[in-house]
Amino acid sequence: MFGGVAFLLRGNMCCGVTKDLLVLRLGPGGAELALSQPHTKEMDFTGKPMKGMVYVEAEGVRTEAALQRWLEQAVEFAQILREKRTVKGGKRAARKR
Repeated sequence: MFGGVAFLLRGNMCCGVTKDLLVLRLGPGGAELALSQPHTKEMDFTGKPMKGMVYVEAEGVRTEAALQRWLEQAVEFAQILREKRTVKGGKRAARKR
């Protein structure tokens, strides 16, 4: 999707890595708060910022504790999202309404 590796939780993107940037899905409120921290910037790889997503530069994850804090925030957000079911082969199953 964005030229890197992404990790899913319950079928939803949680975090990833592209080049030397950590990618986090934090939701609109979490992203806004994260952007007030050093070494962060809006995720923008198409010319348009992606709401709820942020990049953390390498300097922002120099320690294991810093990386863990960022990942915990992404996991916390991903856990509140509705689970996306998949079928064999990784394709999404049709949802019944």
